[in-house]
Amino acid sequence: MMRVAARSVSEVEDIVTSPQLRVLVLIATHGPQTLGNVATELGVHASNATRTCEKLVRAGLIHRTEDPTDRRFVRVALTSTGAQLVERVIGHRRSALAEVLAEMDPDERSVAVASFRAFARAAGDLPDADGRFTLILPGTAGV
Repeated sequence: MMRVAARSVSEVEDIVTSPQLRVLVLIATHGPQTLGNVATELGVHASNATRTCEKLVRAGLIHRTEDPTDRRFVRVALTSTGAQLVERVIGHRRSALAEVLAEMDPDERSVAVASFRAFARAAGDLPDADGRFTLILPGTAGV
C-alpha cells in the first residue's frame, strides 16, 4: 500500500509537498475549508497552515474567499487546476490499486476489498457520493 501511495504522490512532488497535497485532498473530499480546519487536519499551528495555503494560492491550486456566514473567517477552495491535480493523483492511485488487486486470487481480492471498506469505516471515511474516490473492480461494488 505504501508503495502504491508513494508512487502516486511522486508523480506530483515537483509541484506540491506532501502537506500541500493533504490540504488539496482535504478540500477535494470535504469542500472549502477554513484555515483553522486545515491546521487541525495537518496537526500544525494555524500560522503553518496559513503559510502552506499561501503557497497553494500562489501556485494557483486554491483560492481564498471570505466565509459567507462569518467574515472573520477565510475559506480556501480548489481552483480548477487544483482539482485536476487531485484527480490526477487519485486516478493514478486508483489504477495502481486496481492493477495489484487484479493480480490477486478472487477470494483474496474479496477479503482485501472487505478489509479496505472496514478500514475506511474505522477511519471515519464515508463512501464518496459522486464516486471520485471509489475504486471499481470487476465483480465488486467498489472500494
